Amino acid sequence: MSLEPLIKVDDLSVCYGKSLVLWEVSLQVTPGKIVGIIGPNGAGKSTFLKTLMGICPKLSGKVSFWGKPFTKVRKQIAYLPQREEIDWDFPITVFEAALMGRYTKLKFWQRPRISDKAATLDALKKVGLLDLKDRQIGQLSGGQQQKLFLARAMLQEAKLYLMDELFQGIDATSEKVIMEVLQTWKKQGKTLFIVHHDLSCLESYFDELILLNKRIIAHGPTKEVLTEDNIKATYGKSPLLFEEASRLQMNPLG
Repeated sequence: MSLEPLIKVDDLSVCYGKSLVLWEVSLQVTPGKIVGIIGPNGAGKSTFLKTLMGICPKLSGKVSFWGKPFTKVRKQIAYLPQREEIDWDFPITVFEAALMGRYTKLKFWQRPRISDKAATLDALKKVGLLDLKDRQIGQLSGGQQQKLFLARAMLQEAKLYLMDELFQGIDATSEKVIMEVLQTWKKQGKTLFIVHHDLSCLESYFDELILLNKRIIAHGPTKEVLTEDNIKATYGKSPLLFEEASRLQMNPLG
């Protein structure tokens, strides 16, 4: 029996002023997958995630989650922005920033409970940041900042995670920790959308890929859609891309 789609996008188009950013994007994704969104700079990847949540207004089309609009299911969805979108100079500690992930479970008049604070400490321990809980967030390295995002998202206990450049600028140790968390979430039936740029690790990271360049070039299981023709169609005729595609063909994703 086939699963019902977790997310369904029909003919989604987005413009910034007179510039077309996304054009007639349609797709469906069923639960329990790690989905990579790849494409060149300016392809509309970040805009796609933000439009799903209504942050960016759409020109046309329809988006639904579990058959409902985002406004009806927002507490089931967690968003991890790019690091550049955060004010890392804000005077808040690692613990306080992670604890914010718990606020969706509180009434507007409620203060965090003892159980919320205990869960925050546990989340920080899982991502290796417990010893840094009292540090100001701007004092973290790039990899540590990404792990902080992950701890905060963990506390939201969402069913769907939308992540923008989660692996950008991190070290190998942080990458390993993050992948372990993501695989655990997948086993729990959660679904993850991750904007990604490194072509060398796609098969080991993602169950499905969305190849995007203002429109959907290809979408499906990673092994099926990651072909040289699809890469060329996604990135164009850049010499660097052809070099990368040739390397992948000779040594597939290894």
